[in-house]
Amino acid sequence: MGLNETPGAERLHIGFFGVRNAGKSSLVNAVTGQELSVVSDVKGTTTDPVKKAMELLPLGPVVIVDTPGIDDEGELGGLRVRKAKEALAYTDLAVLVADAKKGLTEADKALIGTFEERGTPYLIAYNKADLLLEKPIAGARELYVSAKTGDGIWELKERLAALGQTAKKEKPIVSDLLNGQATAVLVVPIDKAAPKGRLILPQQQTIRDLLDSGNTALVCRDSELTQTLEKLKTPPDIVITDSQVFGKVAKLLPQTIPLTSFSILFARYKGNLKTLVQGAAMLDRLKDGDQVLISEGCTHHRQCEDIGTVKLPKWLTDYTQKDLRFAFTSGGTFPEDLSAYALVIHCGGCMLNEKEMASRLARAETQNIPMTNYGVAIAQMHGILKRTLSPFSDIAELLKK
Repeated sequence: MGLNETPGAERLHIGFFGVRNAGKSSLVNAVTGQELSVVSDVKGTTTDPVKKAMELLPLGPVVIVDTPGIDDEGELGGLRVRKAKEALAYTDLAVLVADAKKGLTEADKALIGTFEERGTPYLIAYNKADLLLEKPIAGARELYVSAKTGDGIWELKERLAALGQTAKKEKPIVSDLLNGQATAVLVVPIDKAAPKGRLILPQQQTIRDLLDSGNTALVCRDSELTQTLEKLKTPPDIVITDSQVFGKVAKLLPQTIPLTSFSILFARYKGNLKTLVQGAAMLDRLKDGDQVLISEGCTHHRQCEDIGTVKLPKWLTDYTQKDLRFAFTSGGTFPEDLSAYALVIHCGGCMLNEKEMASRLARAETQNIPMTNYGVAIAQMHGILKRTLSPFSDIAELLKK
């Protein structure tokens, strides 16, 4: 991925929902101008959410999500409905597609209730309007469209663009902590798990945020950190490191230089750092037999020294001196029922949008299960959590209470 390409997690996710045969897939294809989804008169053609990252003018970079029918039946149908409901967790804007001749079904009305409960902006698109003898007057959230003739498609895109401007707010990753002419040293270990020929997404995005705001970004490996600092005429304004080498970097770095990690920055960026810091206190309360869920938002080939499945369990066992059990999830999988776990440790969530991270955190909060993330947990286990939170005045104040 190039620095100029908008990552999927940063794109507005527009989900198309509704009952079977309302024409969701046809409408998705009409809106995007592409054959993204299979279209058929047979109910239930869409079996899993279909995602497509694209530029949707006049809105800009988005991810379009075509979901299975919310009224599907049978055992397989139940799985499809579950997949459709899971898509709600990462939907920034929702389009409820209803059959213009049949109107809203009970399933449609239940969806509207869910949108409103979650605070998800939505529109109701009455599809197949070309079959109506006369179009009714549309309500504030409604419009009549035809995927077949193209009628109303332009208006739908314009309405989505207007909603999108209010739903997505630009936020800095680290630049708001600096003065615009600052120097940041980024410590990027190159080990077996590092992708060949590229930097991982949090590193890319942090560099871009620093450059866009007029700051200087210096990148080095942990093995060259000391030499890099010695070459600078003045100390850097901040050092940002991969959490895996937190302990090493903290020892090499003078206490006077602010230190944090990519994972902690992204927890703040996604809007949940305070809760994750509070969740880290559970590390000191774990007991023999407790089960810890370690969850990653992306899927990747596991290496022999994988942080999630190898390093974290070892560090946790060494830190707590307890006989712990571990469970692992990755990608779009996150349990509905978290009652089996004493603690959830999540990755930085760079591949998940803010909506989905908030949904996962809310699920844990509702069930009273403490949740933290990789960077916060690793800092706690190395005894440097207060130091790594010092750049964030509001969070640092939280630890004093």
